[in-house]
Amino acid sequence: MSDSPAARLQKLFEGHRLTPTQRRIAHCMVRGAAEVPFLSSVELAELAGVSQPSVTRFAVALGFDGYPALRRHLREVAPAERADAEQGEAYNEYQQAVLGEIENLRQLAALLADPAPVQEAGRVLAASTPLPVLGLRAASSQARGFAYFAAKVHPDVRLLDEGGSMMEDRIDAARYEGATALLCFALPRHPREVVDALERARRAGLTVVTVADSAFAPVAAHCDLLIPAPVGTGLAFDTACAPMLLGRVLLEAMADALPDAQARLEAFDARAAARGLFVE
Repeated sequence: MSDSPAARLQKLFEGHRLTPTQRRIAHCMVRGAAEVPFLSSVELAELAGVSQPSVTRFAVALGFDGYPALRRHLREVAPAERADAEQGEAYNEYQQAVLGEIENLRQLAALLADPAPVQEAGRVLAASTPLPVLGLRAASSQARGFAYFAAKVHPDVRLLDEGGSMMEDRIDAARYEGATALLCFALPRHPREVVDALERARRAGLTVVTVADSAFAPVAAHCDLLIPAPVGTGLAFDTACAPMLLGRVLLEAMADALPDAQARLEAFDARAAARGLFVE
């Protein structure tokens, strides 16, 4: 499977130690991968909400003489993307939002061409009993959906979808009762409480697995294993089809690593049938 423009940008940034401002620029470039090779440094700075000199320093940090050299490189690796971007202008804003999500799913499919990170995450999550699953604000629905299905195959899943002073207590309690890992869903805008919770989890000795919108998200420095899935930004509120699907993929990998997952599912189905739980 060929790489998408966003995937090529992601590879360009890998292996570089970037400052928070530079991670912000990188995140912005990944989200607008089709247009970035045609933006000036001033335009990119405005898009990322940083200064123009910050864009120049970012290009130098990647090993280029300056931003023009970086832009030339981007045009070489994605020479035909401008026409595709202009063609998109023929669609209305709702269609563009859907098409943007389709591109996000293509990026996720390209990422999953190497299944090793997801399989490793599945093993880590399966080995943790209890398994805390964290997601606040915009990410709470992702965490809740994962926890709902995970509870059908995992013996002890604990949803952490409310912040506040009790969060650290619940993380510490899970660790005390045998937890070895924590799964986090982190989506824009990133709450400070999520960063604080992940710092606490790692201090407690938990392995942190995170689904985030970008490898350069603010939570990146506080994770042991981060798997990115882009969000859509074409509407007033971000859309998260790719993070939701990645959550289901992680769920599948975790179930594969649990020896009694199938037996638990069959037992649930038998109980549900006996109770008349679902309408056929």
